[in-house]
Amino acid sequence: MKENGRKMQTASVTARNVSIPSYFYISGFSGIPHMRYYYIFLFFVYIITVLGNSCLIFVIIMDRNLHTPKYLAVFNLSLTDISVSTAVIPQLLDTFLLGNQLIPYGLCMSNMFSVLLFLAMQSLTLTILSFDRLAAICLPLRYHMIVTHKSMFVMIGASWIIGLLLASTAIVFLTRLSFCKLIVSINSFYCDHGPIYRSACNNNFPSSVIANLYPVILLGFPVAFIVFSYTCIAVTLFRITTPQDRQRATKTCTAHLILVAIFYVPITLTYAFWPFINTNTRIINLSLTTVLPPMLNPIIYTFMTEEFMVSVKRLLKRKFIFLSHK
Repeated sequence: MKENGRKMQTASVTARNVSIPSYFYISGFSGIPHMRYYYIFLFFVYIITVLGNSCLIFVIIMDRNLHTPKYLAVFNLSLTDISVSTAVIPQLLDTFLLGNQLIPYGLCMSNMFSVLLFLAMQSLTLTILSFDRLAAICLPLRYHMIVTHKSMFVMIGASWIIGLLLASTAIVFLTRLSFCKLIVSINSFYCDHGPIYRSACNNNFPSSVIANLYPVILLGFPVAFIVFSYTCIAVTLFRITTPQDRQRATKTCTAHLILVAIFYVPITLTYAFWPFINTNTRIINLSLTTVLPPMLNPIIYTFMTEEFMVSVKRLLKRKFIFLSHK
């Protein structure tokens, strides 16, 4: 046993004399009763998320009428929704439902990188969609000059670069931390950045800065821009004289506003009342705010966006005609 322990300890020290743990122990849902029902619920959430967003992507690809800059962003959001759910839910079910709570160091870092990247992409894509609505309603005559395929590709590309830089920076600073234990316990539902860097034995100040900077960049700035966008939109709508035009313009924003509320409100409230929420409740809240928006996004876009519903009906009609002539 002593010899094995020495081997593990030797394996956990890198060439830089940074001691890394062999495993992380994910303990987030431990001790909460009846959690198996929650895991079953998450399994169905994942299935609906993948099917719903895959259908949304399929319709956008198949219908040329949706090959617009706006739907490039919607396509990117659906792709991101599938990715973040895949990064979180299968690993969560494997960890807690199947009892594999010990996660190797490398797998934990890759899981964290994926979650940080795709959560960033969700927030930034919603911000891009708010810019699209701002241009469409406040500058309707110049909309097609401002929001082009090229400008949308640039904005989406820039958001991917920002997400990759933030996630990579967080991981790089974590790999420079030393840990006093071979197995480090994390009180979360995935390889969470905060509990990991706070468990380090050496100076974790750079990781602390990243932990505070991340929500400012990916929650503070986007929310501020979205509030600014909809303030400008509200002023413009107030100036529209005819009720029919005002209602038509409002309907184009409804789906995006609901998406914004579903994504930002729960996570903002959870962080705002963080000290007053029970640890188990906080972990469940965070898991729900991570997995529910990706499931609800395609449902909202399908039933609350008129042009998308028209495209779905057009594709179904085309399929019906094809089958009837077969």
